[in-house]
Amino acid sequence: DTIVIRDIIYMCPFNGALKGKVFITNYRLYFKSADADPAVTLNVPLGVIGRVEKMGGASSRGENSYGLDITCKDMRNLRFALKQEGHSRRDIFDILFRYAFPVSHGLPVFAYLSQEKYEENGWNVFKPMEEFRRQGLPNEKWRITFVNETYELCDTYPTILAVPFRSSDEDLRKVSAFRSRGRIPVLSWIHRENQAVICRCSQPLVGMSGKRNKDDERYLDLIREANGTAKLTIYDARPSVNAVANKATGGGYEGDDAYQNAELVFLDIHNIHVMRESLKKLKDIVYPNVEESHWLSSLESTHWLEHIKLVISGAIQVADKISGGNSVVVHCSDGWDRTAQLTSLAMLMLDGHYRTLRGFQVLLEKEWISFGHKFASRIGHGDKNHADQDRSPIFVQFIDCVWQMTKQFPTAFEFNERLLVTILDHLFSCRFGTFLYNCESARDTNEVRSKTVSLWSLVNSEASSYQNPFYTPECSRVLYPVASMRHLELWVTYYIRWNPRIRQQQSPVEQRYMELLALRDEYLKKLEELQLTDSSPNSSHLSNSSTPNAASPTQHITHLHTPF
Repeated sequence: DTIVIRDIIYMCPFNGALKGKVFITNYRLYFKSADADPAVTLNVPLGVIGRVEKMGGASSRGENSYGLDITCKDMRNLRFALKQEGHSRRDIFDILFRYAFPVSHGLPVFAYLSQEKYEENGWNVFKPMEEFRRQGLPNEKWRITFVNETYELCDTYPTILAVPFRSSDEDLRKVSAFRSRGRIPVLSWIHRENQAVICRCSQPLVGMSGKRNKDDERYLDLIREANGTAKLTIYDARPSVNAVANKATGGGYEGDDAYQNAELVFLDIHNIHVMRESLKKLKDIVYPNVEESHWLSSLESTHWLEHIKLVISGAIQVADKISGGNSVVVHCSDGWDRTAQLTSLAMLMLDGHYRTLRGFQVLLEKEWISFGHKFASRIGHGDKNHADQDRSPIFVQFIDCVWQMTKQFPTAFEFNERLLVTILDHLFSCRFGTFLYNCESARDTNEVRSKTVSLWSLVNSEASSYQNPFYTPECSRVLYPVASMRHLELWVTYYIRWNPRIRQQQSPVEQRYMELLALRDEYLKKLEELQLTDSSPNSSHLSNSSTPNAASPTQHITHLHTPF
């Protein structure tokens, strides 16, 4: 049932006050202007609403000063003005508040109500055992364990884990007691040739007194020995000051006296609160108006690109160590924010499979979703507590890093920018079950796979619209993006896309390329038709021509790659 509010004014930052109607369903808010030509429309999934406030009171006198202020999670705000007479504001406020924050009202999010049907079931995209097999696991050094099958080793980890062959399940239990939230070091990725591995975990529980744990020390040694790495590199994503400060709350890092065969490297990436404030500052300078007079200094003062640089540069160090045959362990405090950014970006650099449309879906399902990045807490799906200190754009930041890579390697990724924007739109929309909840155990309890639709069902049913026309597969190549500030750009088509001056269009080059591809297909079709008429019985003069295999032109033409 749709609720219609007539005689409402949308205070558009780009076109001024627009009279029109608002339609509210349990999924979206839709506005259509009455008198503007062409009509101005707004189409806002309620999941992107972060905050709804009443603007102005009974005594407000100014024109259009009484109404609603809506803060969105996707870099825009909406303001509606209403007439003071009647109870229209209270009604629209109550409806929005209830539908935008269902969780706060004990109601299901929209994904559970949606009746969408797709040809493909996107929940089948990621099968942990298949992905391990693709990597060549298990092997004589690494085994698959089901010790976490009922989530009793670690309630925020997946059920299927890859661990050193020489560690017993009993060892794993002992190690879990010494790692924050039981998140023990487990394998994320193994290099086919040199067998170096990326392992991920949380911080060791060293505390102020500098506790040691023999099982943990031995376990890290098993990881190191598996491929004969001389010194295991432990990448601690945090600035060293923060890692030291964490000792006060029982955490800490691997000291060199206890872990003698390891070297510790701090990557200086700041915590979730710093990232939240940074993106807030970025929003201030791009919405509603782009800060013109001091654009570069304003952009710099947000520090957003500097954070992007530190994350990418950390991932480059991980990938580089692995390429050189050295195994690494990556952690931050809990191993579900910065750790996920680093492992998944390094894997994207090292493994061409993750740069395909389906491989990228597997990467997100594996490193982010199954390993317990706290999507519910970081995004606040359906939750009215907009000031919650757990909110943070860590996943948005990761997708930005991926976008930076696609800019630097335009032919290396099978997917295009549209996929990345679609992923971020549905991170907030609550239309699919993909990003709901904080971990696998919670998703199991809430039957996400059987009761909601996967985002990948939508994506894979219209795969061609997410395809990069410039893609040239070369799986074996390691991509090292340049992480220097001069090579990073603000992702304008995402962060400033609500501004009508930012044209929403394909780049002219991409558009031309698509036209050329369509033209090529047309010519190939004509060629096939000609060959068919030629090889029909009436045209026997061809069959005894000296050309071996008259059908070869098509084969030659399909392999023509435009050199860029």
